[in-house]
Amino acid sequence: MSAATLPATARPAGGGRPFAGTGALYRLALRRDRVLIPLWVLGIGGLLAAGPPGLAALYSTAAERAQAAAGMSGNSSLRALYGPVLDDSLGALVVWRYGVVAAVLTAVMSLLLVVRHTRDEEESGRQEMVSSAMVGRRAPLTAALLTAVTANLAVALVATAALGGEGLRGALAHGLALGATGLLFAAVAATTAQLTESARLARGLGAALLGAAFVLRAAGDAARDDGSSPLTWLSPLGWAQNTRPFAGERWWVLALFAAATLALAALAHTLAARRDLGASFLAARPGAPEGRLGTPGALAWRLQRGTLLGWTLAFTPAAVLFGSLADGAGALLEDDDSTREILIRLGGEQAITDAFLAAMTGVLGILAALYAVAAVLRLHTEETAHRAEPLLAHPVGRLRWAAGHLLVAFAGPAVLLTTAALGLALGHGRELPALLLACLAQLPAVWTLAAVAFTLYAFQPRAAPAGWAIVTLCLLIGWVGPVLDLPAVLMDLSPFTHVPKLPGADPEWGPVGVLVGVAAGVLALGLWRLRRRDLLT
Repeated sequence: MSAATLPATARPAGGGRPFAGTGALYRLALRRDRVLIPLWVLGIGGLLAAGPPGLAALYSTAAERAQAAAGMSGNSSLRALYGPVLDDSLGALVVWRYGVVAAVLTAVMSLLLVVRHTRDEEESGRQEMVSSAMVGRRAPLTAALLTAVTANLAVALVATAALGGEGLRGALAHGLALGATGLLFAAVAATTAQLTESARLARGLGAALLGAAFVLRAAGDAARDDGSSPLTWLSPLGWAQNTRPFAGERWWVLALFAAATLALAALAHTLAARRDLGASFLAARPGAPEGRLGTPGALAWRLQRGTLLGWTLAFTPAAVLFGSLADGAGALLEDDDSTREILIRLGGEQAITDAFLAAMTGVLGILAALYAVAAVLRLHTEETAHRAEPLLAHPVGRLRWAAGHLLVAFAGPAVLLTTAALGLALGHGRELPALLLACLAQLPAVWTLAAVAFTLYAFQPRAAPAGWAIVTLCLLIGWVGPVLDLPAVLMDLSPFTHVPKLPGADPEWGPVGVLVGVAAGVLALGLWRLRRRDLLT
């Protein structure tokens, strides 16, 4: 019997139309993200808009820009970080300096948006209620992708407007490259959401693929100074820079994005049609037949150990790469006073190689803060998925339940930064103790951000994702602030501004002690609030 001959009460959701209800879900997604999407778009656009005046102040003449471009393009260390310099115009220098960062931020925005409106909805049980109405099987995924399309179109328009004064063709090429990068990773997220059983795993797999794309691009750009390395062409981030904004635009590269995005979106739709709601193609391994977890802390470790292992494995090659680039940075900056000044602002007043290593430990510290926030927000996931209530129904207090996850969130970054120190020492050939101290000096700043994220969750669970926005703000302050020479009052908003710039400098431990005290106080406030509020309110 066909669906058309079934009684109305027995027909499948959506009346047999797989895309029924897509428009309503799309409008709902835009309403839910009416603040989040503009913040992402304006943040990326603001990053690019700040580039021309900042770099124009550093390189005020065409001769200075040409000299800087030649020096930076000839240095493998800076090419690995930022990509090759393809032209000495101001627009090309802005794309070189901020293009990779903007592309990564656009990709992260898209990953988070799609997972939020697909696997997050299934995990919370809301998708099951929505699917019981006249909603087609493929409507939720299609609505999520349309939301990502809207956000990335906005990024493309704002990026084009931000650099339009340097040339419309180049600005449009860069805007389209950013939007295309975001759409590709939106399709990646749509696929990982079908493969994994939880939103956390979907985001983690998507982030791992983004990290792999960055490493491939960095390795390829370090090998060749024109973006032509096969490794660069294996990375979507490499495709974005090979559109060559302001350097003889290659419009055909956008076709690579279109083909890959359509293929992944089609794969995601095919997978969505072949699985049950809430199921996944990469099923979780069943646990032991008899319980072996005797404490909430043991349960938290069991839930988070895989994530920590993945982050640790990712930190090692990144740190080795950063360590291997340190000597090259020093050789480049011997005759480039402007870039030397930027690096000194990033890493401190010590020798250039030490300043580069200090700047890289700061980047690794912010990455460790991302892990810490993710570990803290596992509490939010457990609560919204209704797994916390059965546990708290036993003789387990809320503070004991939270303490297990907080221990992982606060101890995990120490593991990551220790691994980073080992990688830096291996890549640079420097003695381990100095690099270990430099990496571990980032911990108070990481703990402060983790404590803030936890307290936001404790006071208002719906505000928990703001923890990501705070870490992103710190990333922008640390990465862009020194280039633009932002006022001290703005730089001081990031806790990473107050940690010592090691190795090489004489550390001041007073601000570190203050950060530890702030982290402890904010954490205590969050624990106090968590103990007194109702769950899911």
